[in-house]
Amino acid sequence: MNRRQFLRVAGGAALLGGVGTVGRSVAHPGPFEPLGSVAIDGAKEAVVSADGQTAYVAATTGYAVVDVSTPDRPEVLADRRDLLSDREDGPLRGIYDVKLDGETLVVVGPANPLPGAPSGVLVVDVSDPASPTELDFYETDFPIHNCFAADGRVYLTANDGEGNPLVVLDIASGDELGRWSLVSEDDRWADVRTSLWAIHDVWVRDGVAYIAHWDAGTWIVDVSDPANPAVITAIEPGDPTALADRSRTGLIRAGRTPPGNHHYVATNDDATLLGIGVESWAYEIENEDDTTELVGGPSGVSLWDISTPSDPTKLSTIDPPQSPEPTYGGVWTTAHNFDFHDGRLYTSWYRGGVKRHDITDPSDPVELAWWRDPETASFWTAQYAFPFADEGVFVASSWGVGDEDGALYTFPDHTGEQRNPPTLVSETTTESLVQTATSTPTGTAGDTPTTTGESRTETPGFGLAVGATALGAAGLWYRTRGRD
Repeated sequence: MNRRQFLRVAGGAALLGGVGTVGRSVAHPGPFEPLGSVAIDGAKEAVVSADGQTAYVAATTGYAVVDVSTPDRPEVLADRRDLLSDREDGPLRGIYDVKLDGETLVVVGPANPLPGAPSGVLVVDVSDPASPTELDFYETDFPIHNCFAADGRVYLTANDGEGNPLVVLDIASGDELGRWSLVSEDDRWADVRTSLWAIHDVWVRDGVAYIAHWDAGTWIVDVSDPANPAVITAIEPGDPTALADRSRTGLIRAGRTPPGNHHYVATNDDATLLGIGVESWAYEIENEDDTTELVGGPSGVSLWDISTPSDPTKLSTIDPPQSPEPTYGGVWTTAHNFDFHDGRLYTSWYRGGVKRHDITDPSDPVELAWWRDPETASFWTAQYAFPFADEGVFVASSWGVGDEDGALYTFPDHTGEQRNPPTLVSETTTESLVQTATSTPTGTAGDTPTTTGESRTETPGFGLAVGATALGAAGLWYRTRGRD
């Protein structure tokens, strides 16, 4: 792979227009394509400094710092691997997330349970981005898939296989300031396998936490006093009674398909608009007449008016690109992480690419640009960086495809069309490849999994290949580490 690859031109006719009812804008002169890219092995989440000049990338076995100030020539300033390797149980592994609080970077892991490996929060001084200094490590007795850092605090997804709380630590001292658990609000969730209500991600603004709770929906919680969190409301909170008695294969199906699967949340700058990304796939079921069908499928990003936080109103949904193989073992085009900036929404869709939307009218989002290269790039996030020339720059991290390296891409922040974009589905396809069932078929149908292509083990979500097994292990791990 060319590590400074600007654009890989793939064959195929252009797939015109966005999926669903989202409108399209008039194209910017010239093709829409990356400005540049730089390879980063194991790239996952990326965050950008306040001035937009530097990107920090979680890289599975460490983290990388990238100078994006010259966007056509992004440059790795520092690449730190094998963190905490001097520990008997080191190194820190499974690093899927990093977050910034001013000039402090927090690096968390492992994303999924790794018995025998360290788990916790590594605090790094990045006042000199080219020479990060690791200050402290706060060990936890739970894995950390994602986190958020703000105002001297770090908010952790503490999926321990029991209460799955949100845990708040003081970054300077490592002291726990408070925690909140779903079962403290609705104890019926205690009867549901915790894999279905794992906290997948959290976003905090102005003392309010927005918590993506997978099949338990999104919860909005006042954490201004972390020792006394208070629920404001819940969005699409799910039905614990309906989920309580699922079989193992029923759990897998529920974890992979809508409804539920609230994966990522973020607000706009003034916290009047909330985006909820749903990560899902299609699932093959056998009907009683021995036929098979797909239920579920990739999901998108919904926009909610939260100007009155206690009374959110759904405004619109941006649908995902269609996939030729929408099952978990196929071609992923479901929503992943995203970012708001100044009336724009920047989204990532794995092999479905990255998109920009005009959301100045959030009830009617307009697609401005779409770029994808499904044979090379599978995008984890898209984040606005900084104004540049007469437009701007956003960055997007890819965790790679097959033997292709992970990378950080830079994109122009303008409207445009990709030249000769590769198609994701057949040109003759006019309808969704997936039929979404509104109820589970009778008998055992719906609990029979397909075995095709389900060997992938590195999973960004819960309720999937790791699913009940991993979070069951998390509970055992938690109890064992507590005894130790």
